[in-house]
Amino acid sequence: MTPAAGRSGHSAGADLVVVGAGVVGAASAYFAALAGLRVVVVERGAIAGGTSSAGEGNLLVSDKEAGPELDLALYSQRVWREDLAEHAALWEFEAKGGLVVAASEPTVAALRGLGDHQRRHGVEVRDVGRDELRDYEPHLSPELAGAAFYPQDAQVQPMLVVAHLLRLARGLGAEVRTGTEVTGFLRDGDRVTGVRTTGGDLPSGAVLNAAGTWAGAVAGLAGVRVPVLPRRGFILVTQPMPPRTIRHKVYAAEYVGDVASSDAALQTSPVVEGTDSGTILIGASRERVGFDRTVSVEAISALAAKAIALFPMLREVRAMRTYLGFRPYCPDHLPVIGPDPRAPGLWHACGHEGAGIGLSAGTGKLVAQALTGRAPDLDLKPFAPDRFPDAGPDTEEVPR
Repeated sequence: MTPAAGRSGHSAGADLVVVGAGVVGAASAYFAALAGLRVVVVERGAIAGGTSSAGEGNLLVSDKEAGPELDLALYSQRVWREDLAEHAALWEFEAKGGLVVAASEPTVAALRGLGDHQRRHGVEVRDVGRDELRDYEPHLSPELAGAAFYPQDAQVQPMLVVAHLLRLARGLGAEVRTGTEVTGFLRDGDRVTGVRTTGGDLPSGAVLNAAGTWAGAVAGLAGVRVPVLPRRGFILVTQPMPPRTIRHKVYAAEYVGDVASSDAALQTSPVVEGTDSGTILIGASRERVGFDRTVSVEAISALAAKAIALFPMLREVRAMRTYLGFRPYCPDHLPVIGPDPRAPGLWHACGHEGAGIGLSAGTGKLVAQALTGRAPDLDLKPFAPDRFPDAGPDTEEVPR
């Protein structure tokens, strides 16, 4: 079986070269290899060396309003729970559920409205009253006014997802080359027929750009614009606590608005959850500062203060460390998925921002379906790579 885009004419080449060994690239490589394609993954650094190693591993539907991203999130949930179910233990899949909390009655009313709308589109939501909050989370602040519980929300260990999906792909014949940077594209007229790398040329029937926050730069090598920008975020990690001190993923209702915002300035909304090891993860911050890795005391202080407002007992808990990552952000908050008509043979799977772990499984399966000439289970038109204007403000934020 060969890519629907057509073979490059190089009999020794791969059917598909995947650029990027993060979670989206790994899922795409696995499903493409499962579909019978000859796959080579190239990664300039180490596997899961970018955004996939700097997040919390969320598989969320709770933070998405009705539309293409929610459709993709629900589809991905099915892929995680059905297609990948036999491997769930490998990446510590945990169906812990998400609790979205509100501090005031007006916010509760808004949360109820969002939940009613989500239910009509297939999301499971349970309204939680003020007097029920501590049944879900015994340590929550008594000042909170109510919540909504989302049983479909889940958690994985993202670095384990990447490592095992690539291992499974290799078992199906795929090849993974780390320390191999893409420096250009092979062309036959307008058609992309492979990549040039620091390890030599790789001819292929199709190339998939799954380079995360660097996807815009990779697209630029092919002469097309995909406006993926880095959006920096910090996470705090506490000292180990007794197991299940915090039982679910818990976040403030304001988080939903922050996810949908295009503001470049710092935004923080509390997201708190426990881990099997007992540590507690505290996020989430967002700001567009290019690839600046400077630690922001302002962001970290705001995260700590807002987490304590949700769980007052955290005031006495020591933070062991903090880490940061860059989410691959698109201006319209939708990922870029599918073939690029401006450069036939080039495909994209990038721009998932903070939802990439959760959306990766569905993205990978859809890409594999389209590559092999099948109708994808979900319409890819809303994610079209050429939906953006040819020029835009992303040119001022270049990787450094």
